[in-house]
Amino acid sequence: MCATIRLCIAEVVIIMICTFFGHSHCPDSVKPILKEKLIELIKEKGVNKFYVGNHGYFDYIVRTTLSELKKEYPQIEYYVVLAYLENRKDDYRDYSYTVLPEGIENVPYRYAICYRNEWMIKQADFVITYVRHSSGGAAKYRDIAERRKKIIIEL
Repeated sequence: MCATIRLCIAEVVIIMICTFFGHSHCPDSVKPILKEKLIELIKEKGVNKFYVGNHGYFDYIVRTTLSELKKEYPQIEYYVVLAYLENRKDDYRDYSYTVLPEGIENVPYRYAICYRNEWMIKQADFVITYVRHSSGGAAKYRDIAERRKKIIIEL
């Protein structure tokens, strides 16, 4: 009796992840530059997953740009990474997909954003930043990403 062995070669999808850190206040002029960099990452580097926060106008610009790009590049996924479930009304709340990092439920409220940001850096291959001054969270997490040898793209 002869046995036939069949090999199925499955398509392997490599997940490349990008995340973002920027000042809460930024001009609208950042959006076209951001869009150009995102298209470059999608087309040339194969980035197909994006994690973005939900605090401030920079995060809003990133989310709206990703939402627009999703129509043109349906293979990409983007997630709003929450630090905590919020009850307050947020003017920028349009979260198609959200993620709570594993373990964040055990983090004290005041450290939740730090935990979330650290989690995003751990996941990322690329980090896009909008940093104009050395104080604040955007600069802090850009520096952490640099120390962890992530590829930084500055706007």
